[in-house]
Amino acid sequence: MPRTLIIPLIVACALFMENMDATVIATSLPVMARELGQSPITLKLALTAYVVGLGVFIPVCGWMADRFGPRSVFCSAIGVFIAGSLLCAISTTLSAFVAARFLQGVGGAMMVPVGRIIIFRAVPREELVKAVGYLTLPALLGPIIGPPLGGFITTYFHWRWIFLVNIPVSVLGLYLARKYIDNTREHGASALDVAGFLLSAIGSSLAMLGFAMLGSPLVPHWLAGGMSIVGIALLLGYFAYARGQDKPLLDLRFLRIPTFHASVVGGALFRIGLGATPFILPLALQEGMGMSPFHSGAITCASAFGAIFMKTLAPHALRRWGFRQVLIVNALLSGLALMAYGLFNPAMPVWLMVAIVTLGGVFPALQFTALNSVVYADIRHEDAGRATSLASVVQQLSLGTGVIVAGMALQLSSHVQGHRDLNASDFWPVFILIGLFSIASIFLTRRLPHDAGKAMAQG
Repeated sequence: MPRTLIIPLIVACALFMENMDATVIATSLPVMARELGQSPITLKLALTAYVVGLGVFIPVCGWMADRFGPRSVFCSAIGVFIAGSLLCAISTTLSAFVAARFLQGVGGAMMVPVGRIIIFRAVPREELVKAVGYLTLPALLGPIIGPPLGGFITTYFHWRWIFLVNIPVSVLGLYLARKYIDNTREHGASALDVAGFLLSAIGSSLAMLGFAMLGSPLVPHWLAGGMSIVGIALLLGYFAYARGQDKPLLDLRFLRIPTFHASVVGGALFRIGLGATPFILPLALQEGMGMSPFHSGAITCASAFGAIFMKTLAPHALRRWGFRQVLIVNALLSGLALMAYGLFNPAMPVWLMVAIVTLGGVFPALQFTALNSVVYADIRHEDAGRATSLASVVQQLSLGTGVIVAGMALQLSSHVQGHRDLNASDFWPVFILIGLFSIASIFLTRRLPHDAGKAMAQG
């Protein structure tokens, strides 16, 4: 098998493993929570810890690949992911499970970005488009396979097995990576911005985990609040520090570019709504309507089919209406699709739920395509790496923020309605709220010029 095929497939397997793991756990959270002696809402910490691990380590992946060699970093990342998976499988307390999920996130943060670097260095330019095409397959298949697989394992076996299915794929990936991937290092790699990394990594971790722990039994309320305050203070310190650096780790000056600002900041509001959905929708189906994890997963995976359908139409929509109009109108449609989940009730036919969930994949897929494309509309080629680091960190942290917002809103809704245990009526206010977050992105994307990204849309 030629290297131009085997190397992209190795990276694609790593991406599939990460995407499937992210979706497979959401379906199993209610059962995990009961076995760990926690409420299902509390396990939002597990999802948040994973994306925090992703977000804080993504910026240093490029430097690590240049300094230690991409194969070494890629194999180490797989090893860290294996360790995190094993620890998840044997965890018996909430704190151990959250720590294991964070470790998994660290491994995932290094696997995929470094895998892309490996492809770009190993594959000839004329084969690059075909090679990158292999990476789209796991991104599409993971959300389809993950929810029903997680539900099936949890319903008919045990939730701990969902973390062990990673191990054979990971071991195979390690073997193939060491056999086929060169460990070429870049000479003259720049020094790591250690101060910037520590300020941004510790600040974002403390802020996100502190907010996620509010209301949980893991730590006292005062400690969770203190973590959040210290984290925000460190992030503000990073903003002040970055202004005085020529090339900071996360260069906030890119936000002065209108297309980049609309994609990253407006996209963050949109992703808060979408990031909440994999957490809150399975909870609504299982805790609110009494479905089994398998039944719940079979319904939630319908959004992936909607996303695949829209992937084929997105380029035509952008050529026809342009980035600005698509981002504005489609944000409204996406928000309304999320709000429609609040209509779910035990008396609703399953076919209607599946239809609504499918639409909940169609409109967000178009929005993500537009956001992920227009972000590079006015970025110079030499700045692409640093711009990607900033955009990727904001994307991951906004997804984690969505889980936190949804969890806090669900707790408040249940408390206001006087329910000791979660009830179907507790969920509709949450879906209204996360839909409004997606719609709120319109206030930023409407500032785009009417011809924003025109050259990319016509390409």
